[in-house]
Amino acid sequence: MKTTYLTTNEAIDPVFIFIFGASLVLLLGITAVMVWFVVRYRRSRAPQPTSDADGNLWLEIVWTLLPTLLVLAMFYYGWAGYLALRNVPPGALEVNATARMWSWNFAYTGGRSSAKLYVPVGRPVKVNLTSVDVLHGFYIPAFRVKRDIVPGMTNHVWFSAPKPGSYDIFCSSYCGTGHSAMITTVEALPEAEFAAWLKEGTKGGGPHPGLALLEQHGCLGCHSTDGSPKIGPSFKGIWGRTTAVLSNGIERNIIVDEAYLRTSISAPNTDVVKGFAPAMPPYQLPEEELKQIIDYLRRGGAAPQAIDAAALAQEKGCLGCHSLDGSPGVGPTLKGLSGSQVTVHKGGKTVRVTADAAFLKESIKEPGATVVDGFQPVMPAYPDLSEAELNALITWIEGLK
Repeated sequence: MKTTYLTTNEAIDPVFIFIFGASLVLLLGITAVMVWFVVRYRRSRAPQPTSDADGNLWLEIVWTLLPTLLVLAMFYYGWAGYLALRNVPPGALEVNATARMWSWNFAYTGGRSSAKLYVPVGRPVKVNLTSVDVLHGFYIPAFRVKRDIVPGMTNHVWFSAPKPGSYDIFCSSYCGTGHSAMITTVEALPEAEFAAWLKEGTKGGGPHPGLALLEQHGCLGCHSTDGSPKIGPSFKGIWGRTTAVLSNGIERNIIVDEAYLRTSISAPNTDVVKGFAPAMPPYQLPEEELKQIIDYLRRGGAAPQAIDAAALAQEKGCLGCHSLDGSPGVGPTLKGLSGSQVTVHKGGKTVRVTADAAFLKESIKEPGATVVDGFQPVMPAYPDLSEAELNALITWIEGLK
């Protein structure tokens, strides 16, 4: 793919070569003159100074003007390279990178996330950088990009991979005992392969159970799922849209969210969508069925994917501190942890507890509340984990015998 912008490599490499070349020429020139002076004016050959010159105007002009021009040239090319690094080309793919002790997580529009940075070949990629704990550094040597990630601030880098391949990503700022293991890769894929990878992570895995419940309770007799008109409004694209409703005869606009859907199911005549008759009967459904139906409408019909707990643990950085083979690490090994007796510090006391499901859940949600004896309280909290992800992780840990 032909690019119409200066890539990060093209911006940095010429500057480096220019500064390195100028420095090399100066080094060789100054060294050669110094050696010549040592030989030409050695004491045995010229024991007494013979020159009576007290200055040379042209020489002073030259050694003042040349370094000044050289420094200005270095500044110009350096500034132009810096602007190229900070100005992101139009049409760049945006990826949100989250750094934490001691892992990377890359999130894409549409919900896909990965511990590796997958990018399409030949397309500029803007990486938005945030840290949830301490100072980190995002460094890809192959693309000449390195940027500090300061907690509480959002920074960015951009680059373009010229050909398919795997390129190392390092943390360039010391961030604790697991710093050296905070390594991942850029996986550059052809455009078609990248699109397939991105789609694979966001598509559903079969019919959503909420659809079966809608059919079971007769909802699809009045509401379509394809946008076609029926007695009631269509379910297609219902989540998040602004809708005009009549509430006690008064028209108002609402946004379709979970609270509205719950009310529309249990008390459908409270807010009646404008243009439709108040003909729907109330439904008192079990909470689990209600959640499944709402989840179906939220996802637009896509089935929830099975959670790969091992991949999730890798993505969240758990395996940077906890081993799976019994070997010691920054944190206790996960092998055989479930069901074992562990000594912990909790509430200022040292107690002996069983590492059951409740203990594991508390350790993930509030890692600072209960700290295993012999380990530092450095584990960060994971507030973004859903209940399903949390349960999947606990089940996975319980199976590591």
